[in-house]
Amino acid sequence: MNTGETVKKRIDELVELISYHNEKYYVQDSPEISDYEYDILMKELIDIENSHPELKRADSPSQRVGGRPLDKFEKVVHSNPMLSLSNAFSEGDLLDFDNRVRSSLEEDVQYYVEFKIDGLSVGLTYEDGIFSVGATRGDGVTGENITENLKTVRSIPLRLKESMDLKVRGEVFIPKDKFEELNDIQEENGLQMFANPRNAAAGSLRQLDPSVTAKRPLDIFVFNLESADHREFKTHGETIDYMKTLGIKVNGDNRLCEDMSQVIEHIHYWREHRDSLPYEIDGMVIKVNNLEQRDVLGNTSKSPRWAIAYKFPAEQQKTRLNSITVQVGRTGTITPTAELEPVRIAGSTVSRATLHNEDYIREKDIRIGDMVIIQKAGDVIPEVVRVVKEERSGEEVEFKMPDKCPACGYETMRVEGESALKCTNISCPAQIRRGIIHFVSRNAMNIDGLGESIVTLLLKNDIIKDIADLYSLNKDELVQLERMGEKSARNLIDAIEASKGNDLDRLVFGLGIKFIGAKAAKILAKNFESLDDIMAADFEMLSSLDEFGPKMAESTVEYFKNEKNQNLVQKIKAAGVNTISLSAGKSSGNPIFEGMKIVLTGKLSSMTRDDAKVEIESRGGKATSSVSKKTDFVLAGEDAGSKLDKAISLGVKVVGEDAFNEFLRLESKEEVVEKLGL
Repeated sequence: MNTGETVKKRIDELVELISYHNEKYYVQDSPEISDYEYDILMKELIDIENSHPELKRADSPSQRVGGRPLDKFEKVVHSNPMLSLSNAFSEGDLLDFDNRVRSSLEEDVQYYVEFKIDGLSVGLTYEDGIFSVGATRGDGVTGENITENLKTVRSIPLRLKESMDLKVRGEVFIPKDKFEELNDIQEENGLQMFANPRNAAAGSLRQLDPSVTAKRPLDIFVFNLESADHREFKTHGETIDYMKTLGIKVNGDNRLCEDMSQVIEHIHYWREHRDSLPYEIDGMVIKVNNLEQRDVLGNTSKSPRWAIAYKFPAEQQKTRLNSITVQVGRTGTITPTAELEPVRIAGSTVSRATLHNEDYIREKDIRIGDMVIIQKAGDVIPEVVRVVKEERSGEEVEFKMPDKCPACGYETMRVEGESALKCTNISCPAQIRRGIIHFVSRNAMNIDGLGESIVTLLLKNDIIKDIADLYSLNKDELVQLERMGEKSARNLIDAIEASKGNDLDRLVFGLGIKFIGAKAAKILAKNFESLDDIMAADFEMLSSLDEFGPKMAESTVEYFKNEKNQNLVQKIKAAGVNTISLSAGKSSGNPIFEGMKIVLTGKLSSMTRDDAKVEIESRGGKATSSVSKKTDFVLAGEDAGSKLDKAISLGVKVVGEDAFNEFLRLESKEEVVEKLGL
């Protein structure tokens, strides 16, 4: 076998292996290898493809990271029109639909009921089993070609388990927990937060740069088989089962109902329990299950007669907008907020709602004193839907964003090309306050006991002026604060002292550099030995780092060029805070936990749970949240609870913190296995 054949064989092996593990992780939710092992396989594939681009396969999983940026989206004409569904808003609407169906068929009907996922509808085309085209619904006839972006969605198979031509339709969405994480990242980087998961999913798929899409936590459920060559099916349920055998991700919570009464009962249940789902739904889709009956019923020009979407009522409330206040964030962005007459909505009392920016207020013509309709966007974020203009008295007042910062009096400025208004004073007390709150937060320096109220009191009493001053606090100053006793003061001093030993990435993240989130801070700490080295790095050096974009590089250089920031760093160093990277040059520890599933429970004394998780995953293990027979061992700290009990009942190995720290000093997985007695 010549060299070319050997390389091609290895590429084929890697493609098949990575594709298999993609399906196990993203479709079946049952991973078999660690993230570390997966990354090693992917890196090997990408390295080989870069050396032999002529051998890169059309279904290579390396496309998951995103290809070259596009100039624009091309148009795609759907061979099967992607029809929209008629809507039902009440049980009466559903019964009317059932009557129409049964009167046309004059026979019994089964209904297949699916969740109406709140995402973006897309069509996927496979040729000879290879994913070839992905498009938005558009107007139903013509959509946009977003193939390169959809290739980055890891739950979409690039190759089917059969070589065949196939067209399917699905809904791309972002799970609730991933949406919250995405918004946390947006906030960390001083960017505008997404209003709801649907907007985030739609915006992510319409990026011209697929590498941006690749960083978004997108998922998919496929709900329709549009066409499949040489295949015949009797029911919709059969098509769902068949797509699953091909490796296509379908929703496992679909239900077959014998009649409309079962459908309504099913809807009643999920209308009350939809909050328990890991993704947002805004209703249920009811479909005639028998495909021959569908052919008899047919379609209108806009929608099928054999399906209907029941929309959950969006809970809205009317209340008065008493005033509009503005808040200054840590990056200087000034955000308007509606102060409302308190009103109960979607399970909680709402008294404030975001107004986003000046353009949003102008577009909706929102005035102080207006009666407004509010709802929770995606049932999460309170927002003003519209103004009840017919109830205006004429005394309502138009709102104008401030010319001067409400916190420091400096002039405000609207950055060209952005909707955000910003304070131009980097010494603004509001920015300093938000910056200190960020600095002490869990993912930054993790100073327990130093919350917003204490930070505010310290600033108000002129005890601190910046983050460096935290390290000169003493117990006598603290006990004079409201609600601060001797023990609390001592604990806080101890927590501040302990934070001096944090790794460099926590400090870099805590500085609050624009566009530098927790992940970017880890990249810097991994590639530079000290904070001084980061400060000395130029734009070219920073922008050349993997996963470190030009905006991040430019922001980092600008931050450390500022004399005020340079002085702040010197104060931090003088206070004894660690500025040396403990992870520089280390791609990972020895893979001593390779493929192991490890559960953490209880409080650790030598490290945080997050630190322990990093130690596990950097050594090839997976920190899981629940104990099962597949758990390799449980790391139990103080006050370990039910997870420890379950481990003992299942016979799972349990180790203490001292033993775990001893593991970290070992050189091989074999030594760990021997210590565990496995």
